[in-house]
Amino acid sequence: MVVFNEGRNTMCLRTLTLSAIAALVLTSLPGSAVGQMEKPLSEQLLGTWTLVSWEQDVVNGPRFQRFGASPKGFHIFDVNGRFYITFLRPDLPKLASGNPLTPTPEEAKAIVSGSITLFGTYTIDEQAKVVTLNIDFSSFPNQLGSPQKRTITSITPTELKYQNTTATAGGQIYYVFKR
Repeated sequence: MVVFNEGRNTMCLRTLTLSAIAALVLTSLPGSAVGQMEKPLSEQLLGTWTLVSWEQDVVNGPRFQRFGASPKGFHIFDVNGRFYITFLRPDLPKLASGNPLTPTPEEAKAIVSGSITLFGTYTIDEQAKVVTLNIDFSSFPNQLGSPQKRTITSITPTELKYQNTTATAGGQIYYVFKR
């Protein structure tokens, strides 16, 4: 003989319903860490990231900041699988001649060593948390034809940290970005 306890079954149904609603709300909140963990890396990366720091380890040398202590720049990942990067030192020199076609050797060296722009397509290995940049153009042409790998070390809705283990000058580069 089965005994039906209407009050107890109704309470269990309410508890299950409230639990399901709470789980749905937690995973759909825009700034929710739970919601962010559920999203694939490809969705988390989309948008514009502003450069906060850029540091490189050099073989047999100290870590340095190529773009200074307060670098300027951004990294954009778009929905079509394209990326855009521009990094600059904030203290780039003005050209004495006022003409970009006639910098002095010192001005040209400072600008080349204190800036980089590249763009192309990207792919993501979700499991390994690696973004591969396939460069279509770079202001440093030596990068063309060599995919650049970036290992995501941390990502939240407002901060991205990744590491370049394929730096052309050797060592590793550590980046921090904010939204």
